[in-house]
Amino acid sequence: MSGNEFMAWLLRSPWHGMLSKGMMLITVTGRKTGKKYTTPVGYFEEDGYLWVLTSRDRTWWRNLCGKTPITLLLKRKPVNAVAELVLDERAVSFWMYEYLQHVPQAARPLHIRVKDGIANAEDVAQIARSKLFVRIHLS
Repeated sequence: MSGNEFMAWLLRSPWHGMLSKGMMLITVTGRKTGKKYTTPVGYFEEDGYLWVLTSRDRTWWRNLCGKTPITLLLKRKPVNAVAELVLDERAVSFWMYEYLQHVPQAARPLHIRVKDGIANAEDVAQIARSKLFVRIHLS
């Protein structure tokens, strides 16, 4: 069982509570194949949206175009939602600061230096080139 498969199993299980405050399953439909793809993702809540940080080199998000209907398994409940991409590097940088307020422990693996609770602007700008956010509105 791969890491993603194990996380998906755990998020579907009665023991999901350990992870569900910051992880969920997102299901997108392939634009070409029509096949459903489900992957575990981390999220945070801000401004009435769920926000997902992912790498630009991942493939699952490429199925999102405009405002795309998706399905989530959020706290072990199926939820219909609409997702849209935040690709602009300046916007990604802005939301990276918000992300780090919600998930400060993410700074170290992202190689973002933090001093007195403030993320280093150069580090944030650099990481914004390789990351993007998915903004999710719950239906």
